[in-house]
Amino acid sequence: MKVAIASDHAGFHLKQHLTAALQAWGVAFEDLGTFDEQSVDYPDYGRKVAEAVAAGQFDRGVLVCGTGLGMAITANKTPGIRAVTAHDVFSARMSRAHNDANVLTMGERVIGPGLAEEVLRVWLDTPFEGGRHQRRVDKIESAGALES
Repeated sequence: MKVAIASDHAGFHLKQHLTAALQAWGVAFEDLGTFDEQSVDYPDYGRKVAEAVAAGQFDRGVLVCGTGLGMAITANKTPGIRAVTAHDVFSARMSRAHNDANVLTMGERVIGPGLAEEVLRVWLDTPFEGGRHQRRVDKIESAGALES
């Protein structure tokens, strides 16, 4: 598995913690920025990761900003991306098992580094269950997503 990770200035410290965890776990990753605390616009980094995942350059993406919300909104504008904000282990697990989420977003102002690391680990380790969930993911990806 290869992971793209990025943050804005508000998520920089948590991103640094998560990249250290990825390295310790032996997970291949590429840090797409930002590389310091200087103010930047989160959509630039959210789009960069989302487009790289959608293009197949990475299997998954991780985005960090102040809340995780702006990054999720941005990433979900890219076709083929299913980005979720998760600040607890259960949501992280279900986003993978039932929704096949391919981008995880978190907020440095919302979650501490220890829990963030646990959320990321569970999110990376949880496989998509497929089955009845595949039909629903297919609807998300298709023009008929809102049909019942």
